[in-house]
Amino acid sequence: MHKVLLFIILVLTGLAGCSGPNEKVVVATAANLQHVMPELKAAFESQSDSEIEIQFGSSGQLSTRIREGAPIDIFVSADTLYPYEIHRNGGSDAPPQVYARGTLVLWTLDSTTTTDLSLSTLLGSSVSKIALANPATAPFGQAAVQAMQQAGIYEQVKDRLLYAENTAQVTQQLTSGAAGAGFTALSIVLSPAMKGKGRWIKIDSAAYRPLVQAAVLLRHNEDSFKRQPSRDFFEFLYSEKAKAIFRNYGYAVD
Repeated sequence: MHKVLLFIILVLTGLAGCSGPNEKVVVATAANLQHVMPELKAAFESQSDSEIEIQFGSSGQLSTRIREGAPIDIFVSADTLYPYEIHRNGGSDAPPQVYARGTLVLWTLDSTTTTDLSLSTLLGSSVSKIALANPATAPFGQAAVQAMQQAGIYEQVKDRLLYAENTAQVTQQLTSGAAGAGFTALSIVLSPAMKGKGRWIKIDSAAYRPLVQAAVLLRHNEDSFKRQPSRDFFEFLYSEKAKAIFRNYGYAVD
């Protein structure tokens, strides 16, 4: 009898230690929104009982995780390609919706770099490494390569490119001194954490494909307790309150 009771106690203790389903709405978010999404989360949670969990990464990496079955409720991408691919493959009931358009910038924290920052600055010997997000998985990295190719400097600087997983890691490479200059999102240099640090310029938008960014509400089971909260946050991304936050970080919104 004592052995049976001990077994029951051990089983119950083990079950208590097991992690249950995540009750928060999980939002997979492109890294260019690393400073924006926390503000959106706070604004939403101030008017809702639901909680938001943010997972950052490059759009390509997040898309792969979603295809592999990661328990993600909303995908906020830095482009339209990855969300539409998920939708075409049956990962969402409704097509993605564009929430904003991003802007590419060239940024340096190196005080020795010339004050007249431009793409041609990258040709100088003072910039030993040039940071950019991996163009294979990050739309802002793709845009950086396009801009360098359009300026006719890509072949001359490609051996000095330092690839990061995403735009958040580009910031790390610049702040650590691993790179002398780098390509990132306007939203990052405008963030309270980075505003006023170093020098940056906007890259001519004609030099790269428009960074049209879309989000998609991922498919849920009909009896999922997160279905309505997920829909509520997805719709919040297109609200006037959210649009104001996006604009503060330099995004263009309709």
